[in-house]
Amino acid sequence: MATAPDAAARGRAQRGQLPWHVVGVAVVALMLTAPGQTAGVSVFVDPMIESLGLTRAESSGAYMVGTLVGALALPRIGRALDRWGVRAVMAAVGGAFGLAAAAMAGVTGLVTLVAGYAGIRLLGQGSLSLSATTSVAVAFSRRRGLAMGLTMAAGSALLGLMPLALTAAIDGLGWQRAWIAAGATVALVVVPLALLGLRGVDTRGQGDDEPEAADPGTTTDADHAPDAPDATEEKESRAPRDATRREALRTPAFWAIVGGTVASGLIGTGLQFHQISLLGEQGLTVEQAAANFVPQSVTLVLATLATGWLADRVSHRVIVPAAMGLLMAAMLLSQVAAPGFLAVLYAIGVGGSGGATRAYEAAAMPRYFGTTNVGAIRGAAMTINVMATALGPVALATGFEAAGTYAASLLPLLALPVLVAALALLTRPPAVRG
Repeated sequence: MATAPDAAARGRAQRGQLPWHVVGVAVVALMLTAPGQTAGVSVFVDPMIESLGLTRAESSGAYMVGTLVGALALPRIGRALDRWGVRAVMAAVGGAFGLAAAAMAGVTGLVTLVAGYAGIRLLGQGSLSLSATTSVAVAFSRRRGLAMGLTMAAGSALLGLMPLALTAAIDGLGWQRAWIAAGATVALVVVPLALLGLRGVDTRGQGDDEPEAADPGTTTDADHAPDAPDATEEKESRAPRDATRREALRTPAFWAIVGGTVASGLIGTGLQFHQISLLGEQGLTVEQAAANFVPQSVTLVLATLATGWLADRVSHRVIVPAAMGLLMAAMLLSQVAAPGFLAVLYAIGVGGSGGATRAYEAAAMPRYFGTTNVGAIRGAAMTINVMATALGPVALATGFEAAGTYAASLLPLLALPVLVAALALLTRPPAVRG
């Protein structure tokens, strides 16, 4: 028997109303992942290193271990989304993430720093991001790419402003109270937003745009909407059946798409985590280096919008190689990004590659594999990506500690985007399922 929210959702679908409010909920949730994202954490790194008496390598190592530990639980979050729905999971994650961020104020040394990073990376970068984007993936079908592009573009734009807000909080409150303020904000906003804003949206495809499946005896958009597809088109859009997680992981396309997020995640996270120090080598002040997140975010927004529009029209053979080209450009520019034009070009490369790969993963997974098991499938992809992000800061810190320059790590890492681009070009896309 359908619940009242589900019945209301199907009623809105029959009247042709689209769930654009879900986009708004997801945008705010993505913005508030900032305390668990590398861009947000980066502004805390130097004051915490100084206060705790840690080296940069120790701080990076703690970030790596904490991120890896947190990533191990992400598959369970993905399965929970499929089982319990995005509304319940996002509310629970929002409350837990708020507590984890506030608990960072109690870090006293290396061990507690690892534990703190594990909590905020699992709950912020991983779980809250996964919940937010999955809510849009299951709420939309025909316009999923556009909706996902708008969600990630707006969320990323607001997220890009958060390092400046967190920097101001640190300057005014100190890093410990800034963590508490960030955690309280997350919990007080995300929990009620999820409970009130995601009614009727679950992870079984019963979204407001075009239900993936309907209960026997109920009507759908195809019966009422004036622009509904004919029976032949409807049949083709639903076939073949939705893939299981195991089936998805066996397809080369899955690994080509995930390869793009891994490369941009690993290298982009390393660049952003050390951005204050890295751009400082090129003559940028602390304020200028922090402000470089703004053009990165602007570019990320534009790349996300473009990718969202293209995701319903082109395959990964186009998107992934283009993103890898931007990433390679950013890696090379990081060594010459003097204040001004070159620093802006560097920001374009970092933001463009990250926006394209993440937006395409979020839109392509339900398109290629369906929405029945999208939480589990994207949970697996997110786990791999989070693990990759854990390695980036350590990889760059290792080269810096050994050679006194980040180039020692970045030049060998150029091979990764080259290999990913080649894999994407050689991989055939699977049949469209949703």
